[in-house]
Amino acid sequence: MKIGMILDAPYPPDPRVTNEAKALIDSGNEIYLFCLSFEKTFNDREVVNGINVVRFYCTNILYKLSALAYTFPFYKWIMSKKIKKFINDFKIETIHIHDLQIASSVFKANSSYNLNVTLDLHENRPEIMKFYKHVNSILGKLFISPSKWKKAEEKYCKISNSVVVVTDLAKRELVDRIKINSNKVIVFSNSVSKSFYTNPFINQSVLDKYSDSFVLLYLGNTSERRGIDTVLNAMPALIMDIPNIKLVVVGSSSYDNNLKSFAYKNNIENYIDFEGWKDESLFPSYLKSADLGISPLHSNIHHDTTYANKVFQYMSFGCPLVCSDVNAQKELVENFEVGVLFKSRDSSDFKIKVKNLYKNNELRLKMKRNCLQAIENHLNSDLISKNLVKYYDQ
Repeated sequence: MKIGMILDAPYPPDPRVTNEAKALIDSGNEIYLFCLSFEKTFNDREVVNGINVVRFYCTNILYKLSALAYTFPFYKWIMSKKIKKFINDFKIETIHIHDLQIASSVFKANSSYNLNVTLDLHENRPEIMKFYKHVNSILGKLFISPSKWKKAEEKYCKISNSVVVVTDLAKRELVDRIKINSNKVIVFSNSVSKSFYTNPFINQSVLDKYSDSFVLLYLGNTSERRGIDTVLNAMPALIMDIPNIKLVVVGSSSYDNNLKSFAYKNNIENYIDFEGWKDESLFPSYLKSADLGISPLHSNIHHDTTYANKVFQYMSFGCPLVCSDVNAQKELVENFEVGVLFKSRDSSDFKIKVKNLYKNNELRLKMKRNCLQAIENHLNSDLISKNLVKYYDQ
């Protein structure tokens, strides 16, 4: 079957797209991926990770209009024309939409074809956008309405042939709220493929850099809601108990200046490495260097029903987790005994949990084994893709 995936972003990288596409290709399907380029000079067609990637040019101004996708129709009109061309040119037989922002464009384009549509919700977009900086600006409050996005989510979930979400908790929340048939909702977690942790390239200089440190690793976006401030507040006390501690932050956001300023004012900057964004090929090197993987998310409706990619990345390299007790993380940590939980936003509790793990090497080794076994036997994307593959096979 020719499956047309629609992504309103550049590709690569997008691990969720890659993992889903790989599973469907391995089961005998052809994947054609509609995606964007913000550069005027680009390769409009190539095969990446077995995916037939088809790129369309998109100006930065047009892309910014996607934030207004459910306020004004301009983005929908322009993108739907590109999507119609994509469907025509490659004789697409069924459509898989990656996330909500481009859904209205796809349904407008598909009105001429009436193909089956799968809506893949990468996150609870109406809830998480409430925390976006541009949404909370003066203009954002005037023109961007999370409530309209929520209505759009409900509308397109109802008329899609199937819906994909990232956790069982997200499925339950969606089914209860929208009253759709639970059988049409498929769970595909943001886990890792076996290729991520099997024979990875390791950069020895990264290992050498942290060979004498007790490393707390944070991977990913560093915006305020991710909770790194909770960790920074605990660092002065942790330094007293763990003199060789090092917090390594691989990622960035517009909130970084706040984090760095706090570190400087509290004289802990020598114990923190803000590494910035790194190519995913370097992740295994940082993971190999880490003693603990942290995910200190603040509690909200989005975080309570989704997994951060980082928790699976940590587990695939045997890094015990130190996670805030938001519902999805709590369920994962307790079910597989792969780490410890602390109360969200509670720096004192975070400090206690890290200190206890530092002192208990035997417990860390047990959690390391549990992490590796959970990924290998239950949670890697090759295993969790079975329901998605089954749907497309039918």
